[in-house]
Amino acid sequence: MKNDLSEQQVAQYRRDGFLVIDNFLSPDELKFWQTALDEAIAKRNGNKMPDRKEVYGKGDDADKSYYDNVFDQLINLWQDNEKMKQIMLDERLGKMAAQLAGVNGIRIWHDQALVKKPWANPTSWHLDTPYWSFSDRRALSIWVALDDATYENGCLFFIPGSYLQTTFENPGIGKNMGAIFTTYPEFKESKSVAAPMKAGSCSFHNGLTIHGAHANMTSGYRRAMTCAYMPDGNTYNGTQNILSDEVLSTLKIGDVLNNNEITPLIYSV
Repeated sequence: MKNDLSEQQVAQYRRDGFLVIDNFLSPDELKFWQTALDEAIAKRNGNKMPDRKEVYGKGDDADKSYYDNVFDQLINLWQDNEKMKQIMLDERLGKMAAQLAGVNGIRIWHDQALVKKPWANPTSWHLDTPYWSFSDRRALSIWVALDDATYENGCLFFIPGSYLQTTFENPGIGKNMGAIFTTYPEFKESKSVAAPMKAGSCSFHNGLTIHGAHANMTSGYRRAMTCAYMPDGNTYNGTQNILSDEVLSTLKIGDVLNNNEITPLIYSV
């Protein structure tokens, strides 16, 4: 694993709001991640979460059929697959996230497999952090390509530097590829940057960086394993997102999100 970040890479991330690392995983590590994902998907049997089929707060019914064909989304695989737990709770990943974000501690918010099936819809331009149950401008995600992510099958695109100006307003992932620009018209004329990646490469991006992905215009799959990271010390903002009704009943706005059974601390200085 290429987990040692240079000062130049950290500076690039903080300037652009994203960073691509080629050949992040070794061939053996890539095979392990691929096997873990295949086993985890089979065990889920269609459930997005360990305990239910749906994620709270994912758009409205009008966009549901379109959204369901953007990608298959499986969340918190670390909670019910031992290989995925070994992968996601790796302190090296947490340290990288902490270095990029400039924080002393990192918790997993949720992991997430994103699988674009053959002929899947594009992923419209969007932000991540507004979906989550905390509000932190430093929150970020890793995105690891488990198949080659190409222009043809759904590679990522980013708008450099956008995270420095965006807020927690977000039109979501729907049918309108450019809906984000009604909320942030200042980026409508911006130049986007494509991030095609070979399997085993990865990117990190800030949760307020505007990003999206191509449609899958092929008969193959584009698998990616991602993880959203929450800087330690964050508090509940009233958004349910991945939190179960049972957990929600124990929380009030302003409570610290520090339950290691739900959001494990994977790195701390």
